[in-house]
Amino acid sequence: MGKQAKSSFHYTIRGVPAEVDHALRVKAAQRKQSLNRVVLDELTRAVVGNPVKADFSDLVGKWVSDPGFDKVISSQRQIDAGKWK
Repeated sequence: MGKQAKSSFHYTIRGVPAEVDHALRVKAAQRKQSLNRVVLDELTRAVVGNPVKADFSDLVGKWVSDPGFDKVISSQRQIDAGKWK
């Protein structure tokens, strides 16, 4: 049996006090994370005690070099001096 995807839900939260908004935005800036990520981490920590962490362990060590991809990316990184101002 394979891994099952975790469900996620969307919330709309109204009436957030200004000081809470400010504190969350400061944390987001300090952590260089999105406001959404910080709110999720703080809410999770408050309710279950630890933040949700992204798990990319199934991708570790699976990089496969692809010269065709590298060529396309390289061509997209060229700067058109005529358009750069």
